[in-house]
Amino acid sequence: MRVATDIGGTFTDLVYVTEQGNFGVAKSHTTPPNFEQGVMDVVAKSEVDEKAITTFIHGTTVIINALTEKKGVKTGLITTKGFRDVLEIARGNRPDLFNTRYEKPEPFVERALRREVEERLNYKGDVLTALNRNQVKEIIEFFKKEKVEAVAVAYLHSYVNPSHEQETVELIKELWPEIAVTASYETTKEWREYERTNTTILNAYVQPIAASYIDRLHKKLQENQTNSQNYIMQSNGGTTTFDHAKRLPINMVESGPVAGIFGAAVLGELIGEKNIIAFDIGGTTAKCSLIEDGEVKVTTDYYIERNSRSAGYPIKAPVVDIVEIGNGGGSIAWIDDAGSLKVGPQSAGALPGPVAYGQGGSEPTTTDANLYTGRLSAKNFDYNVDVSKVKQAIEEKVANHFGINAEEAALGIIRIANSNMLNALKLISIRKGHNPREFTLVAFGGGGSMHAPALAKELGVKKVVIPLASPVFSAWGMLMTDLRHDYIKTYITRINDINLKEISDEWSTIESNALQQFEGEGVEQKRVIFSRFADIRYVGQEHTVKVPVPSGEWNHEDIQGIINKFHELHEKNYTFKLVNAQTEIVSLHVTAFGKVKKPELQKVVVKGKVEDALKETRLVYFEEKGWIDTKVYHRTGLPTNEVIEGPAIIEEKAAVTVIYEGQSLSVDSYGNLIVNTGVE
Repeated sequence: MRVATDIGGTFTDLVYVTEQGNFGVAKSHTTPPNFEQGVMDVVAKSEVDEKAITTFIHGTTVIINALTEKKGVKTGLITTKGFRDVLEIARGNRPDLFNTRYEKPEPFVERALRREVEERLNYKGDVLTALNRNQVKEIIEFFKKEKVEAVAVAYLHSYVNPSHEQETVELIKELWPEIAVTASYETTKEWREYERTNTTILNAYVQPIAASYIDRLHKKLQENQTNSQNYIMQSNGGTTTFDHAKRLPINMVESGPVAGIFGAAVLGELIGEKNIIAFDIGGTTAKCSLIEDGEVKVTTDYYIERNSRSAGYPIKAPVVDIVEIGNGGGSIAWIDDAGSLKVGPQSAGALPGPVAYGQGGSEPTTTDANLYTGRLSAKNFDYNVDVSKVKQAIEEKVANHFGINAEEAALGIIRIANSNMLNALKLISIRKGHNPREFTLVAFGGGGSMHAPALAKELGVKKVVIPLASPVFSAWGMLMTDLRHDYIKTYITRINDINLKEISDEWSTIESNALQQFEGEGVEQKRVIFSRFADIRYVGQEHTVKVPVPSGEWNHEDIQGIINKFHELHEKNYTFKLVNAQTEIVSLHVTAFGKVKKPELQKVVVKGKVEDALKETRLVYFEEKGWIDTKVYHRTGLPTNEVIEGPAIIEEKAAVTVIYEGQSLSVDSYGNLIVNTGVE
């Protein structure tokens, strides 16, 4: 069987599929800081035969946690003479423009541990000054004295010619074999010195932690006699081997969330929905991404900790274009200094968790508010729920401040959480020129189905799809992924001046390197598929548009087609095009897929009456309506294609779907819940 596990901030999920196409799911609590134990717990809970696992795929938040919590290792930087302060200089376009006290984010490597070496290449990659090996040796001795645990090497223009970086790494490994080393040419072959240097440092910063975690997980699997092929989910929506992930852990920065986005694209193809807004609400965060015409968008302009007040830290690695906010089931409701109600980004996490868990949590959360308003049932929790404590927390922390009752306060918490999530959904749709009415919302994660129908109506989306196994859908998405590597190389040339043979050779070289890498991972050449893109801009512009381009050798007709496609995409992204302006390619981008056999989804038709699935009728508190008797149904018993009118609640293990008055719901032949939101 194939097994996928996904570590979230609160829960660790598992999905398995057998050769016969039978699916099973499990969910257990995340176990920080020993996350691998949570993986083994959920494997045990699923009761799968561990010896029968042939493929094991894993998604983890270990890397993003280490970065955001600043819990990496002590890292040193070796860079070109005169450029040690590039991390401080960073970029001038600060986000908090009118704040005269604005401070740039503090670099991950303090200045004393950023050391310079005499060496220099020009922009073409020609050597101007040879590498001073003696200085490298002195720096190594200094790092040893300072007890540095990882070294990053980033030289000027090494994306064109990595020879000096390679020479430095060889010298470090010769003199200090046990140290973790990352060179910038390994992480990215794109220009932009600050972003490239920062990416290299962040990779070095988490490399020992990633290696230790993956080794511990591998050891646990072996102890349980699981002799499987092991893969880790990458931020680009594909998987890679454990060994590759240990070398370049920065490619796992969004390891877990992107699997659900990719799964939504696969599901969309299956049910005939090509335009999708994928929406994932977990215990700690809410994530969303836009899929247009079946294509999951990948970017290398990715930042962590970036917001309206902070420039964040750039990571020049391929990441699915995703918006993430600190709002989930465990998000804490609090009153700010101005007396306003806020929800998140602080989270109660797995421990102590919401008040409802009874594990010591005292701050009301979104989960507590959903429980108190009847959307969740105390009977479905793993813990003995004391509703009176939930009410007390909501009253003390929120209701008393505003002079309202607990019901209104709980509904206020839900409305604020929804407002935060709605802003995130607008960022990836309306703010980028897309009409939400032309998209279907695919909602998953523990809280996705609970909030999606209300959010979809406000956003103007007509249809919501709640997938089968929605609480563990990110893990399900991993089962549908292929091995994937992205190769991006800076290659600047005006399109009208392109040397067709030269660019053809560049594409061929990139694809040959990809085939070699896949061969080392045990993937046959016939299973490798390439997709080509070019990052193109108008001459004189700073930023680019990613344009799909033809495979094989180009001719002049292809060139004109590429230019036309660029104009079209530029207008779509920026509302204008300059048809008479010169255009230029900045980067070549090859996406290589190592195709793996995926499980086939079986159609499931459930017969019977809607009343047969009725579980109970309970009071639920709705806005402007108050407490209403609401029918609650078992999801598994709902007959195919029968319509349920709202208000109603559909319960399943670890998730509920709330549909409102004026909305309706049915089940399709694949077991997905289809919600008509009432939007005309």
